[in-house]
Amino acid sequence: MGDYVLTGGELAAAIIADAVVRVIPGVIGDEQSALSDCFQDDLLAAPIYTRPADYKGWKVPEILLSGNEAKIRQWELEQAMERTKRLRPDLLKEE
Repeated sequence: MGDYVLTGGELAAAIIADAVVRVIPGVIGDEQSALSDCFQDDLLAAPIYTRPADYKGWKVPEILLSGNEAKIRQWELEQAMERTKRLRPDLLKEE
């Protein structure tokens, strides 16, 4: 969610209800999609890009255009790790 003030408890209650309901079998159409949710592996999600590949100077990284699924997954993991270290280091497990 983040750190901010809500206007009432209704929004917080709806969010809690959603978090609880989504673990009930059959609620999520494709249960495998939940495995790639933002906090599934205690990491924030990697950046997500769409078309066009170049939009007002914002370019999609070449690796994502390569079609190499293994390299794309590795890039996504590296990006998720970097993003988590930068924005939410508290989520990382100490070793």
